[in-house]
Amino acid sequence: MSHYHLYAIGNALVDTEYEVSDALLAAMGVSKRHMTLIDNTQRTELLGHVQGLHARRTGGGSAGNTVVALAQLGGQAFYSCRVANDELGDFYTRDLQANRVATNLTHTAAHEGQTGSCLVLVTPDAERSMCTFLGATSQLDREALHPQEIAKSKIYYMEGYLAASPSGLQAAVEGRQLAVQHGVQTALTLSDVSMINFCRDGLQAMIGDGLDYLFANEEEAQTWSGETALDKVIQALQPLARTVCLTLGPRGSLVIFGGQQISVPAVPTQAVDTNGAGDMFAGAFLYGVTHGMDPAQAAALANRAAAEVVGQHGNRLTAERLQVILSACAS
Repeated sequence: MSHYHLYAIGNALVDTEYEVSDALLAAMGVSKRHMTLIDNTQRTELLGHVQGLHARRTGGGSAGNTVVALAQLGGQAFYSCRVANDELGDFYTRDLQANRVATNLTHTAAHEGQTGSCLVLVTPDAERSMCTFLGATSQLDREALHPQEIAKSKIYYMEGYLAASPSGLQAAVEGRQLAVQHGVQTALTLSDVSMINFCRDGLQAMIGDGLDYLFANEEEAQTWSGETALDKVIQALQPLARTVCLTLGPRGSLVIFGGQQISVPAVPTQAVDTNGAGDMFAGAFLYGVTHGMDPAQAAALANRAAAEVVGQHGNRLTAERLQVILSACAS
């Protein structure tokens, strides 16, 4: 019997979010809507631009957000990641524990260096632009894997951002191989257009000979396929996974599985901040399919949860709010 509904591997990042104008974003030289990797010197320079602005600090990392969402909904989750022996590392570990997510961090000593962090810049149009200092998470490797826990999981989930790290990619692929050996389903999020443009081979290695679940937004799917027409995009993504979840923003989502294409309408919302929307969608969807929902029902839950995230500032919801959403979908 499976012990975990979801085992994930990804980056451990502490998010610090600021609301900024488009003019300030341009002055900072940040690429809008996308993730940019930065070093510590660049991070210090960028922080100088937002000094004095109100900041929100939360646990982050794409797959980290996803496992927290699944756990808040009531699922059992395990997260493999890497932090440093510093205040941010302590904050991140405590955040996972507070959200009932099991992790390798409680079994191994923290490393020297700095815990990874992400500067999230949200403009008035609700778009988020991310500047990521990987720090300790850039050295994530196979030591973070817990093979016995992978074998006891229903789904093994990989964060596409790991394609940028040789050791992280190796760990993700090794974990995938273990999952397949034990009959555990596999899942991947493409994460960001930058990963597709610069780390496509790594993403392809994580896809391997096919996944059970693939998550992408419309821009990522178009970039992967080199197509803009939706039918051509679907044709390119369909062979990659048994179930493909394509999020379409205010147009809802499209779930492709078993020869079917099911359009799931969006929940109307006033967009405030898109940070964490895709991570929330994946977490809610994977909760759904591991708790008896069919893909269309799971996508409906995921759309509702993602809409709630978009309608507020911050990358996560409270467990109480997610329970309300779950109850509404069940009724």
